[in-house]
Amino acid sequence: MIVRPLNRPRRWGFSRLSLVLLLVAALFSGTFLAAGAQAAGGPDRGHGESRGTRTGLNRVDLKGWAKAQVKADRARHDRARARTTAAVTPATATASVSALASAVSRQAELISPADIGPAAEPTTLVLYDTAGPYGHLGELYAMAAANLAGHFGSVTTKPVSQYTAGLVESYTATIYIGSTYYCCDVPDAVPAAFYQDALTTTKPVTWMGANIWNMANAVGVAQFTQKYGWDPTTSYYEDGGSVGTVTQVTYKGQTLTRKIPAGQDGGVLRPNVLTGGGYPQVTRVAEGLDSSNGHTFGWAVRSSNLTYVGEIPFSYVSESDRVIVFEDLLFDALAPATAERHRAIVRLEDISPNSEPSELRAIADYLYGQQIPYGINVIPVYTDPNGTYNNGVPETVKLTDRPQLVNALKYMLARGAVLMNHGYTHQYGNAANPYNGVSGDDFEFYRAHVDSANSVIYDGPVAGDSAAWAQGRVDSALAEFAAAGLPRPQLWTTPHYAGSATDYQVFSSNYSARLERSLYFAGTLSGVSSDPNRFIGQFFPYVVRDVYGTKVIPENIGNYEPEEYNNHPPRLPADLIASAKANLAVRDGFASFFYHPYFPVQPLRETVEGIKALGYTFVSPASL
Repeated sequence: MIVRPLNRPRRWGFSRLSLVLLLVAALFSGTFLAAGAQAAGGPDRGHGESRGTRTGLNRVDLKGWAKAQVKADRARHDRARARTTAAVTPATATASVSALASAVSRQAELISPADIGPAAEPTTLVLYDTAGPYGHLGELYAMAAANLAGHFGSVTTKPVSQYTAGLVESYTATIYIGSTYYCCDVPDAVPAAFYQDALTTTKPVTWMGANIWNMANAVGVAQFTQKYGWDPTTSYYEDGGSVGTVTQVTYKGQTLTRKIPAGQDGGVLRPNVLTGGGYPQVTRVAEGLDSSNGHTFGWAVRSSNLTYVGEIPFSYVSESDRVIVFEDLLFDALAPATAERHRAIVRLEDISPNSEPSELRAIADYLYGQQIPYGINVIPVYTDPNGTYNNGVPETVKLTDRPQLVNALKYMLARGAVLMNHGYTHQYGNAANPYNGVSGDDFEFYRAHVDSANSVIYDGPVAGDSAAWAQGRVDSALAEFAAAGLPRPQLWTTPHYAGSATDYQVFSSNYSARLERSLYFAGTLSGVSSDPNRFIGQFFPYVVRDVYGTKVIPENIGNYEPEEYNNHPPRLPADLIASAKANLAVRDGFASFFYHPYFPVQPLRETVEGIKALGYTFVSPASL
């Protein structure tokens, strides 16, 4: 029998989201941060869920990409100035249009009727770049777009170079992600057929980032401007010789953040909207603010069938970020009749056999009194293989060793809780991964270490990672729940929100949904073997069906963390409420957060009441 010491210090002072958000935050900067890293090796501070990277992208040189984009845009600008002295003859213009029409006709002849036949709706076609030195970015961004579109229906992804004439007509809407700037040393890889189809279709086309000027040149600037009312060929990322400092985007009454590290901002295109008779109205659906000069501009504009977003908003994201605009704009293209509705989710995090039953019951009583359903994330086996918190003596505790804890869990389940599986041990062997090998502190399905700058660096899948290994962890976890007399969990949250693509497939086959933020790996769409640690991290404002084929329930506003750590400020109820307010811009979105039950009830009460006051209704994760 294992005797539990009295007054044992808490291990998990960091919220799961704290680490998750930091890793997601670092992910969206291309560099992983010390998300939730323990500042001083004491036992009274632990680690929370990994926050991800600040860019959402791992092992991607966004600084180099931004530099290349700005350089190419300046070159395009210089060429445009040079061309103003050279006249284009009518004969030349006619020849150009004829060549385009001929190319489109040739491609139309090659496409089979099945390829352009009617499709069930709503469906989305996501086209992405693969050319150039940063061609690998395209697939990562395409997965992010496809995941969001997976909220609405089926999604097809395809390199834009493989586009064939008429394909847009097979889908409810098309998204093109211009991540490669076609100019100068990088030839245009977008087929003429796509440029022409984007112009002539009545189906919604959403265009993000680069190459919209190439479309205008290909179809004719006059034709483009007459249909859309703005001129991409005279629109640039720079304003006054610099990309400036675009710090916020305003949309539907919400002010959203845009925080890009110095030297890594490729800019936001400033649309040159034309005025005067004969041009259609251009709607500035979202407004960007350049704080360096006070200028405002259309961060996203719409006219006719085209919605244009001046950047790709999947990097450097946060819970109140401008990516929220794109997440809501998809409703206009795919489900315009959607009614306004705002729901909230709360889950209790990092519950293990070593948790305090009295703390669980106190929070259960509060939530039950408020008639708020919630999730409980349970780690079925707690282990401290090196005795980090047990005076050097290794310790392992199972649910069956803690009948009072199990009774507390059953008490919660009888009062609105939903049991969720949070790994098997939430750590990996006896290794520091990255901290100390203790359950709740460390990763279970991915390797990581803390570097000399106190940053969490992702190292790739664990040794021996395979479907059989991951299934073994799942089977062992489920056996522990069964042995304790608890129901089989139907929902899963990956420890520290990190696993390999293989692991995610295993989780998908065992659980009806994941409630988490996730990593999406290069090669998932293309099927081509790639860097096993190149991925994009993402969280969602609504339920999606992701590129792994799994339903993912959102967690998108973070968690309560009262203390500063690793140069990260506290995250208090007011911060969670502010993020929930920003997400009101999503017409059918969520405010989903998690809370560690070792904290007092009061901060949870403040958060819940603040979110409810915004008009959100709390729902059970199991209802989704």
